[in-house]
Parts: sequence; C-alpha cells; structure tokens
Amino acid sequence: MSEATGKLQQKDYTPQVDQVIPQATALAKAGKLQDALDKLFVLEKQARNGSDLKSTTRLVKTILELEYDARDYAQLNSSINALSKKHGQLKDAIQAMVELAMSWLDEIKQRDGVERWLELVETLRTVTEGKLFLETPRARVTLSLAHHHEALYKNPTSKSPPPRDSLITASELLSDLQVETYSSMERVEKTKFILEQMRLLLEVARLKDEDDATTGKGEKGSLGAGEPEWVKFRVQSRKVNEQFLKEPENEVIKLQFYDMMVQYGLRHHAYLDVAKYYHKVWETPSIKEDTNGKGKTALEHIVYYVALSPHDNEQSDMMHRLFADPALEKVEVQYNLIKSFTTNELMRWPGIVDVFGPFLRETEVFANDKHWEDLHTRVIEHNVRVIAKYYTRITLARLTALLDLTPQQAEETLCRLVVAGTVWARIDRPAGIVNFRNKRSAEDVMNDWSSDMQKLLGLVEKTWMGVNAAQAAQSRIKA
Repeated sequence: MSEATGKLQQKDYTPQVDQVIPQATALAKAGKLQDALDKLFVLEKQARNGSDLKSTTRLVKTILELEYDARDYAQLNSSINALSKKHGQLKDAIQAMVELAMSWLDEIKQRDGVERWLELVETLRTVTEGKLFLETPRARVTLSLAHHHEALYKNPTSKSPPPRDSLITASELLSDLQVETYSSMERVEKTKFILEQMRLLLEVARLKDEDDATTGKGEKGSLGAGEPEWVKFRVQSRKVNEQFLKEPENEVIKLQFYDMMVQYGLRHHAYLDVAKYYHKVWETPSIKEDTNGKGKTALEHIVYYVALSPHDNEQSDMMHRLFADPALEKVEVQYNLIKSFTTNELMRWPGIVDVFGPFLRETEVFANDKHWEDLHTRVIEHNVRVIAKYYTRITLARLTALLDLTPQQAEETLCRLVVAGTVWARIDRPAGIVNFRNKRSAEDVMNDWSSDMQKLLGLVEKTWMGVNAAQAAQSRIKA
C-alpha cells in the first residue's frame, strides 16, 4: 500500500522505468529534450495512477535532472509546478522533487546568476505553499530568500529596491512562518530559525527608530516607529524554550539569544531584566570559567544593571544574593558598589563620584549619560529609604542637605517614592517638616499594646518558673 495515497499499488512499473530512463537520457543528450520528456511524462502518468511510488519518484526526478542538465530553467520551473499539481500525485514524490530542486539552488546562484535562482525559489515557494508535509522545505527556502533580501540591504544594486524596503521584506518573509508549530523540523533548527526571525525584527526596529530620530517625527515619551517590531520581537522571544538552551550543546544558541534580549532590555530601559539576561550568560560554564575575560565582563554588567534597577523586592533579593556570591569579591570596585547599596547607610553623591566615578565613567555602561543619571537617581532613592528608616520626622532643609539636592528636587524624589509605595511620608510645607511615620489608629495601638502585654506576661511566667525551680533545688540541698 502506498503511504502517500492509502491505495494499494496496482502494478509495478520498474521494468518499464528501467527501459525508458536510459532511452530518455540518450535522447536528451542528442538534443531532443522534448522527445525525452514526452516519453517520461507518459510513463509517469501510468505509474502515478497505479500508485507505484518508487517508479513515480524515479521518473519525476529524472525529468527534473534532464531539464537541469540542459539548463532549460523555464521548462524546469514549469515541470515542478505541473508535476506537483497532477491528479493523485504522491506526496513522497512531490517531496523528493522539491528536495532535489533545493539541492541545486546554491549551484544555480553561483553559475547562472541571481535571476535564475530567484525564479526557482519562487517556484518552490509556490509548490510548497499550504502543504503540511512540505512545511520544513518551505521554511528553508524562505530563509534563503530572506538572506538574499538582507544582502541587498547591505549591498544594494542598481536594480534592487531601496535598502530599507529590502530589510523589511526579509523580516516579513520570515515572520510569516510559524515554525514553532512544525512537527517535522528538528528542535535545534527550529530554535535557530526563531533566532533569525528575532534578529531581523531587531534590525528593522532599530532602522525605523533611527529614521524616526533623524526625521524628528518621534516626540519625547512617544512610541517609536519601530515599536511594532519590538512587540513582535518580544512575542518571538517567548517561543524559545530557555530550558532547552541550558543544554551544553546549545551554548552558542543560548549566547545569541541572550545577546539579543539584552539589546531589547536596554531599548526599553528594563535594567533588572538586562541583569537577569547577563546572569544567564554568566551561568554558562564556558563563560563562568573565563574569570578574567567574558566571565568577568558578564559579572560586572550584572552588578551595573542591578544597581541601575528601581528598588523592589525582586531587585533587593537579587542584589543581596549577588553580594553573598564569593565570585563578586574578585572584582573589587563592583563589590564595593553593591556593598554600598546593601548597607543601611547614606551614600553621599559627591563621595560616590569621587570614589567610583573615575572608574565607572570609563566603562561602556556608564559612559552613557542616561545610565549615569539613573545611577544618581538610585543613590538618592537609597538615601531616602535609609532616612525613612532612621528618622520619624525631619526638616525639609536637613533632608535636602543629606540628599545633596535642591529643595524642589528633594521633594520631587520623595513624592515619586511615596507614589511608588517604597516609603510612607507626608510633607508639612508651612512647617517645613517631613513625617515618615503614618498616624496609627486606635485599633493598631491596642493591638500593639496587647501583643506587648502578652510578651511581658510570658517573660513574667518564665521568670516565676525559674525562681520556683531555684527555690526547690535550694530546699533539697538544705534538707
């Protein structure tokens, strides 16, 4: 029974095929290609109707090989289209035909030029469209076509479209394919394909953002022109199984993935996410072992981006776990920076600039003025949390002096932290006093009093039992 059609093979055409193929090959070599094809097409129809998969596959492959050897690409493309649409055509025969044509793509591109190559690629994409059993070959052909358009973006020709359009076309070609649903594609190839989709989306998003910035259309705080691509990038990234990336043989793929995720996080100023991505990179065995190279660089970037992240429970937990890691002690400057943030003491900004500034400003991260300003903001926020811990009330003038800010800046920072729920505070402007303790209700006071009384009575009972035990022991000694 033929697996392709579910029909029983009615007749074995192997003897006829063995006889016709040499005859057709001889005719083709004699320059009578059409006569050779006529012979093969007649027998192909008989073998196809008889559900003879082996003979049909041999015949369709021979037809394509003769046309390819004769360099008759118009006939080759026509035959691929016609044979794939024949009534009752066997799936395995179509698949063998497509795979054979795909094996010629590189040779055609080098020998006969891009135009012939594009014709065959479009033919293969047309034949494979909508066929589940050809989804993997279609994805591979589309990937080649996308790379061709990307090459036109980098090296445009006189006949090629504008470079920007070429890159967008390359990205759209790949984004149209949902390879994560392809059961016939290997997991590694599927992951690499998704990474290619992400890479092209990243390039397009950056290109559109740059164009937006150049033309001056983007307003501060508004979404950039590349925002749709950034959203698609995030969606694609969720299709990658991060557990699969942890396998040792997938180390290269893992590093590529997290490198792109770092770029995405920096674009959206998601510093804590960037720190997590660098932590994933640092956990890679080959990176962690390189203590003076990539491992050290990754660890330093973890420190920098954790320090730049707004304070919350997750950020605080990651910072304290990082501070407890023995590996951090090997990078002295970064260790001292994290120690300053994990210690409940004020970090005076002029002192931070004097101690850390000369080194940090030379790094890739803090050479960016935006990151340096964000670090200043995090230092101020740390100081406000420390002040709120040790002060119940403080004058606005004293708060301003401790934060090394102007009164307006100090008030704005305090208000931002109150809105975020980081601290509780109220400002009495006429009196110039900041109150860091919320007024307690009568119920809260009574609850605390009750709790304190229970602790007191517990201590009294424990003391009374100890006194009784001592008296009993003393009485036994006297007796």
